[in-house]
Amino acid sequence: MAAGFPVAEYRSRLVAVQARMAAEDIAALLLTTEADLRYFTGYLTRFWESPTRPWFLVVPAAGDPVAVIPSIGAALMQTTWIRDIRTWRAPDYADDGVSLLADTLGELAAPGTSIAVPDGNGTALRMPVADWHRLQELVTGRAFSGDKGIMCAQRMVKSDAEIAKIAASCAIANRAFDRVPEIARRGTPLDEVFRRFQMLCLEEGADWVPYLAGGAGQGGYADVISPASDVPLAAGDVMMLDTGLVCDGYFCDFDRNFSVGPPSTETANAHALLIEATRTAFDMARPGVTAREIFVAMDKVVTGSAGGSDAGRLGHGLGMQLTEPPSLIASDHTVLSAGMVLTLEPGVGTQDGRIMVHEENIVIRENGAEWLSAPSGSDIRVI
Repeated sequence: MAAGFPVAEYRSRLVAVQARMAAEDIAALLLTTEADLRYFTGYLTRFWESPTRPWFLVVPAAGDPVAVIPSIGAALMQTTWIRDIRTWRAPDYADDGVSLLADTLGELAAPGTSIAVPDGNGTALRMPVADWHRLQELVTGRAFSGDKGIMCAQRMVKSDAEIAKIAASCAIANRAFDRVPEIARRGTPLDEVFRRFQMLCLEEGADWVPYLAGGAGQGGYADVISPASDVPLAAGDVMMLDTGLVCDGYFCDFDRNFSVGPPSTETANAHALLIEATRTAFDMARPGVTAREIFVAMDKVVTGSAGGSDAGRLGHGLGMQLTEPPSLIASDHTVLSAGMVLTLEPGVGTQDGRIMVHEENIVIRENGAEWLSAPSGSDIRVI
């Protein structure tokens, strides 16, 4: 699969967002986070790990986006389709791009108009608060506001080209999960499994593995976010690996459970229940159904409609970020539409306060759902 996207993909996104901006009377959209910048530019770098440099992209009501970025990123940005690239030498403790950004916004948004930033759940400003206040002081005569959910609505629905990238990530993870018996057996410390599983992901084609969590314990595990311990796997353990690997800028996010030796009846039944919940959600996931309805369907299977667990949700959106809107919770009434990519992630309590969780990745099509991860069968895998 070719890296990145054709310029036409980015222009299509720009046209769609500018139409949304026009409907909300927004003169300029100010973007500051990695995923939002990359969505319009294709600018893919791991340099975002450095918190000392802010990055900005301004999407005007008409015309092409303007990048306002540290000079260290200019060469890479010049390889994208963006042509108006304005830089400063960063970090600059006196003026870290603020005046340059203010001049750009003043040029692209006329006095009396509105400049918007994404401000909903899951968003972040990613610039110092002091600089944010100074920016508003410099850009006079314009109103700063939230983006009315424009970026969230736009990014929730993926193009076929984006879905293909996510499917490629899922295929890599599928192959890595199939190789777990090579690296995990009774007596193997869990932290060694974690390290070697990341190596498998890289061998199978992942660009990097930003997220790997899981756990192991008798009949289940305590949570699904802990780093690995050095405790060796023991007979009767349930081991879970949950990976969010990246291929060409797009994530997968699903897990697999393994029984160390033959599973107990309780473990086998819990796993089968998780698969039932996942398949129930898959069968009903289609355009017009709400995120809440998917949650309710899974919750009925795993808790008897008790309202979920402390995990908070039973799935979420997926794409350039490991988790994206919507959330599969009782209070999310987002209506599903073709092109949305979701995780289905039911969980059940087992013994002594432990849990088991199962996760798959799907895409919503016009006539229903389609698997992106290779769906697990009812029988838990044995190592």
